[in-house]
Amino acid sequence: MKTASFLLLTTFCLISSFTLMAQTSKRPRDYGIRLGVMPTGALNAITDVPGVRVGQVTLLEGQQVRTGVTAILPHEGNLFQEKCQAAIYVGNGFGKLAGYTQVEELGTLETPIVLTNTLGVPTAADAVIDYTLAQPGNEQVRSLNPVVGETNDGGLNDIRSRPVTKPHVLEAIKKAKTGAVEEGNVGAGTGTVCFGFKGGIGTASRKLPVSLGGYTVGVLVQTNFGGVLQIAGVPVGVELGKFSFKEKLDGSCMMVVLTDAPLDARNLKRLAKRAFMGMARTGGIASNGSGDYVIAVSTANRVPNSSKSSVDEVKFLRNDDASPCFMAAIEATEEAIINSLFAARSMTTSNGYEITQLPVERVVELLKKAGQVK
Repeated sequence: MKTASFLLLTTFCLISSFTLMAQTSKRPRDYGIRLGVMPTGALNAITDVPGVRVGQVTLLEGQQVRTGVTAILPHEGNLFQEKCQAAIYVGNGFGKLAGYTQVEELGTLETPIVLTNTLGVPTAADAVIDYTLAQPGNEQVRSLNPVVGETNDGGLNDIRSRPVTKPHVLEAIKKAKTGAVEEGNVGAGTGTVCFGFKGGIGTASRKLPVSLGGYTVGVLVQTNFGGVLQIAGVPVGVELGKFSFKEKLDGSCMMVVLTDAPLDARNLKRLAKRAFMGMARTGGIASNGSGDYVIAVSTANRVPNSSKSSVDEVKFLRNDDASPCFMAAIEATEEAIINSLFAARSMTTSNGYEITQLPVERVVELLKKAGQVK
């Protein structure tokens, strides 16, 4: 009896281990693919920036609902009372990013950043308002600026049913944590499409050496756009026969850049522009129907909502010393986008609409042939 129980337990463990391995996706670096030259952070994720947390809620209901919410919190405190330096860069403005004008005007972020689908933006903004007003210390707040970004997942998701609710958004914020970030068909990336393949959430980071400040730059992306896919400079989209103007590939990309480098809003705007360059390195073209935005935030200097002093005394990185951060943002954005493609899985809806995942093994062979796998 003991032997039978042992065999049963062993078999269960083996099945469980096999299932876990089957569900675990390998990232490009696991195949020997190197994107850029700078070292990554420990997790190669936006959460390598100290204090940054990410929470996600994935909605998969029947064969029609394919959407979700991703929340990014720059620090563990009360964001309204301890704001962060921030900037937003609009690469192509066919989108519904809520909260842009106040960030542009004041250069600060005062709420979590939430990503969802296009028609979920008003609901998400309302939920962020609820969350912020309910925080201890905000009892007298009468004005706040929720920042909510989106991409349109209406191909795979029944977007008109507006399945994202305020409880979903509040749950994503509540679940936000440090550590590894799930990628692919999760959160706001559940129903997205990128370069004609299944897109999703992706993340990456770069860690500067101590001689250049030792700062970390982390990126999280929601990929839902078209173009001609390039990986490590290899024209993968051409080789696979799937690219814009050969097929109708359009969409949007939300890019969130966090850093502990002490950058002011002006240099954060410059940092955000470099993230857009990272998107371009993957072959994105910012088409007419694409809403491409970069939200860049520094966690280094918290800006108090109120102060007895009329002057804020803070230190910012000099212009001449910002270049390493710029390069880090380019590389991390490029890798985050490619990570989203490697992690995503094929998806089908009830009406027969199907988006297949990137054929990773075929891509790896193409990169080996081009000498880009080490």
